[in-house]
Amino acid sequence: MGEELKLLVRTSSPYTLRIVWALKLKGLEYDTVYEDHSLANESSLLLEEINSPIHKNLPVLLIHGGKPIAEPLVILEYIDEVWKQNPLLPQDPYQRAVARFWIKFAEDKVLPSTKNAFVWGDTREEAIGKALENWKLLEEELKGKRFFGGESVGIVDIVVGWIAFSLTAMEEMVGPRLLVTQERFPLLSKWIAEFSSAPIIGENWPSVDQIRRRFYESHPLPQTQPQAEFHGYNYEHA
Repeated sequence: MGEELKLLVRTSSPYTLRIVWALKLKGLEYDTVYEDHSLANESSLLLEEINSPIHKNLPVLLIHGGKPIAEPLVILEYIDEVWKQNPLLPQDPYQRAVARFWIKFAEDKVLPSTKNAFVWGDTREEAIGKALENWKLLEEELKGKRFFGGESVGIVDIVVGWIAFSLTAMEEMVGPRLLVTQERFPLLSKWIAEFSSAPIIGENWPSVDQIRRRFYESHPLPQTQPQAEFHGYNYEHA
């Protein structure tokens, strides 16, 4: 399809990166539009759509042929449905359903539990344990696979890709690979190495400074809570 393709970026986030990876894996050409300084030349109708109550607070929008597509997961499936090359979802209906299950699990369970593990408070140890339980389930899903998508990067890999690049900042905050170690999560550790160095993915990887800045903006370290206290959790028995 030859219609103009634009990516409207409001914030630098893992959600934006998911769409970048998908577009690049499909070999699609697109323009990146940054809301703060690149919208002056857009049509009034498109600006009205972009700034509608539905769209105005979203981190990223895909604009295809002048029409905005919202929500990162919806955008990913739209890209895969419109452009058939290098499919992100499996072709088999059952495997496609399985992939959608793991996407939902990652969004509803893994991401929230991992975020909660970095919230200082009395329930933090419980939150860490829950996060590790969910990561173990991801580990199980990787048995016999190179990627969650099989032998090539698929939509589940893209959705959980934040795990791979967030580790840089996590290590600074909680110590060297306390969350994902080779001993505890051998398959997940191998996947992180494979995914981060895969063609297209590795070429569109955020810098260490970008990762660190984004992570600490979302997980500020309180002055009253020493960093070393996080290390007291017994990971070996989690």
